[in-house]
Amino acid sequence: MPRSPQDVTDAELAVMQSLWDRGTATVRELAEQLYGGSSASQHATVQKLLERLEGKNCVHRDRAAWPHVFSAAIDRGELIDRNLQQTADRLCDGSIQPLLMHLVKAGKLSSGERRSLRDLLDQLERGGGKQSRKK
Repeated sequence: MPRSPQDVTDAELAVMQSLWDRGTATVRELAEQLYGGSSASQHATVQKLLERLEGKNCVHRDRAAWPHVFSAAIDRGELIDRNLQQTADRLCDGSIQPLLMHLVKAGKLSSGERRSLRDLLDQLERGGGKQSRKK
């Protein structure tokens, strides 16, 4: 099955996590963080991953600086939303509810996590949270 244009690979996700942690970084800084060095092949790999992420509107490149500086164009929550909706579209006819039910039933939630989930549901019931679903 062809990959959705917004899908992020595991290697791209590692770059995104570095950018979320650091804020901004050059190709060399990312290569050093991800691979412990910056050989020509590691540099080329990170550059290609950044180009792909830029094409997916996940990273922003500041071309005013040299070397170019990259930053995340989306936050972690946006990527989670996107991936959950893609999974729901593929497996559950677009509904998030079966995914949530499965995660709650299968997961070992601590009492604090269950309390947080109840609080979130109560907040949504009162109209204090995001209720619309993106498709």
